[in-house]
Amino acid sequence: MANSTLTPEEITEALKGLPGWKHENDALVKAFEFGSFREAMSFMVRVAFEAESMNHHPEWTNVYDTVNVRLTTHHVDNKVTTNDVELAQRFEKVSWL
Repeated sequence: MANSTLTPEEITEALKGLPGWKHENDALVKAFEFGSFREAMSFMVRVAFEAESMNHHPEWTNVYDTVNVRLTTHHVDNKVTTNDVELAQRFEKVSWL
C-alpha cells in the first residue's frame, strides 16, 4: 500500500481499531503504561524492530514505566498517513497490555 495522507474521516475510522489511540496535533498518540521500567524498555525494543522493518520511526519518550508515542509522517508535512496507522497497529500487536 502506498503511503498516503489520511483525511480526518479516515483517521477517525482507523482509530476505531486502535484502542486508546487519539488524533492530536496531526499525529496519532498513545501512552502505554507498564508494570515496570524493564517492561517498558522491552516493549520499546520489540517495537523498534517493527519500526525499522517499515523504515518508519516513532517519536517516543519513556519515563519509568510509561512509553508515550507520537506517530506522524515528517516528509508529508507532519500529517497522519497510512504508515502511521500501520505502525500503530504493530504497536498494538506487540503490546501485552
